[in-house]
Amino acid sequence: MKSFIRWILQKLYNVKVEGLENLKDAGDRVLIVANHLSFLDAVLLAAFLPEKPIFAINTFIARVWWIRPFLSFVRAFPVDPTNPMATKALIAEMKKGGQCVIFPEGRITVTGSLMKIYEGPGMIADKAGAKIVPVRFDGAQYTPFSRLKGKVRTRLFPDITICILKPRDFDIPADIHGRERRREMSKKFYDLMTEMMFESSDYKKTLFQGLLDARAIHGGGHKVVVDIERKPMGYNQLICKSFILGAHLAESTKSGEYVGMLLPNMSGTIVAFFAVQAFGRVPAMLNYSTGAKNVVSACQTVKLKTVLTSRRFIEVGKLQSVADEIEKAGMRLIYLEDIIKYIGLAAKVKGFLVSLWPQAYYNRIGNHNPEDAAVILFTSGSEGTPKGVVLSHINIQSNCFQLSARIDFGPTDKIFNVLPVFHSFGLTAGTILPLLSGIQVFFYPSPLHYRIVPELIYDTNSTIMFGTDTFLSGYARFAHPYDFYSLRYVFAGAEKLKKETSRLYAEKYGLCIFEGYGATETSPVLATNTPMQHKSGTVGRLMPGIEYRLDSVPGVEEGGRLFVRAPNVMKGYLLSGNPGVLVPPKDGWYDTGDIVSFDDDGHITIKGRAKRFAKIAGEMVSLTAAEDIASAAHSGHHHAVVSIPDQKKGEALVLVTDCAQMQVEDMLKQARNTGVSELMVPRKIRHVDSLPVMGTGKTDYVALQNLVNK
Repeated sequence: MKSFIRWILQKLYNVKVEGLENLKDAGDRVLIVANHLSFLDAVLLAAFLPEKPIFAINTFIARVWWIRPFLSFVRAFPVDPTNPMATKALIAEMKKGGQCVIFPEGRITVTGSLMKIYEGPGMIADKAGAKIVPVRFDGAQYTPFSRLKGKVRTRLFPDITICILKPRDFDIPADIHGRERRREMSKKFYDLMTEMMFESSDYKKTLFQGLLDARAIHGGGHKVVVDIERKPMGYNQLICKSFILGAHLAESTKSGEYVGMLLPNMSGTIVAFFAVQAFGRVPAMLNYSTGAKNVVSACQTVKLKTVLTSRRFIEVGKLQSVADEIEKAGMRLIYLEDIIKYIGLAAKVKGFLVSLWPQAYYNRIGNHNPEDAAVILFTSGSEGTPKGVVLSHINIQSNCFQLSARIDFGPTDKIFNVLPVFHSFGLTAGTILPLLSGIQVFFYPSPLHYRIVPELIYDTNSTIMFGTDTFLSGYARFAHPYDFYSLRYVFAGAEKLKKETSRLYAEKYGLCIFEGYGATETSPVLATNTPMQHKSGTVGRLMPGIEYRLDSVPGVEEGGRLFVRAPNVMKGYLLSGNPGVLVPPKDGWYDTGDIVSFDDDGHITIKGRAKRFAKIAGEMVSLTAAEDIASAAHSGHHHAVVSIPDQKKGEALVLVTDCAQMQVEDMLKQARNTGVSELMVPRKIRHVDSLPVMGTGKTDYVALQNLVNK
């Protein structure tokens, strides 16, 4: 009977089982833990696992009439979750040997992602001395047997994959007992499940292949791109337009060539981005907010020949001087409006026809290696001339899957993306992640429209928003209390989230801002707080699949300089001193330049940039900590601290602030009240009307340093 059921399931769902050999290496006592996508999960495991395992099944589920016939083919062990003795009985049964299957979520997912992970399975493995084998299902969520009807595009017979990972156990010290041991086990078990979701994900594919896969899953008519023109674009339109535009650009560019993009957040930019991707060219996203000099420097660093832009954007954005300087430097500007005029009916018909079979056409137009460069982004120039950061398809795709392993989002969500696509945060989290996950994105061209953005979030019913502290605090000043009613998640990054910003969103809008941390060089997300693991004042825990080390820093007692190695770490830099030559990170380790500390649960606290420490009277002082003192003394204002040489103490701190009332005595009082060293209090204050801010929302410390040095 088992063989017959397996044959039926194989025919209906084209079931693919990976990693069966890992079960053989697990030993005599094995606890199999799996994500829970549908009512088919237990049936699939019973049919395709070589042995006849015990299934720990909820007593209430076991009573469902159509489930009972399947239980006759397995060794069912009904467990009442309200009865503690049931767990002890299961532990005793496991000690006899064999395999046991448990779904740690305790219920079928209603989000499509991992839900709450119970600690019970970890304790069972611990008490029974069993190896843990993680198993991931994929595809079953699209069947009518899931609980996602109306949330995803369900179909009768989707392909299903069962991925069995290598066995592992938890190394918890024997001297940890009781509640503390359960807490440690719970944390490790959650990490195990999220690591499983990431490790078993298919991130080794190109971005355009990811777009084609998303179309196959969610349907060609599924609308995913909207901008201020309010003309929603589905996958079919996006792919068709990408093929048409890409074929035209391919006539004047070479495979692997870097193509500059001087474009804002709009639908046309997304088409241009994927058009270049489809034909194996590499978009270089130019930061137009840095001025003509830095834009031209960026172009020369990566040896650009062609830059895509828009006449309307140049005019509205008052960027004619930037365009003129690009042309003076010998690069060709191509305007999207001009391309539209040149593309004839024949090209449009061909683009439409090949988009009907996009996978076949994509395979034919070139070799697509996911390890190749996918995009070039540029650092802000805070350390001199802009550096080109080369990110591969694997870098970006892996970061998308790292995020999806920790955060529940799906096709019913709507993302409001106001962060520029030339910024890594706006590109990966705000654009690529949602588009490849079936999530609609509303693109807005300027994050500085503090009155308009909240109104549009309300009007579009957006559920997820990304921002920096500067932008989020700006929106909060002008938003109506009901403007953010539809938001589920607000994520902050790129700069430190101030306490007053977090408090304002909690009190006025009932929203928790989840602060994260990353770098352009890491595609960008390294860590973030999540609904299931949140600790105020930290930037969350590292994403799955990331190795790290802390190198000691003289004068810094707690924490160290963070180095990371992971699939999302860049291919390397392109530097102005040697244009076009890739400089990879040494041994794959990226130096973040940040001084951080980890608590016992793995939450990260940013102490400051290694270059944002001053040595005052022989003591290392964090400029970030000095800014925190100023913020606490006078909240609701923009404060920044820089250092200048000082003959007596080596260096001195200078506060630049838009708070006219700020006095040194205010900060000294705050330092005394909180027990902070007075060395952290700036003794010089520079009052300004407003502080310089970059296009990404970060404080422009280079401009501030120049201001103070005058």
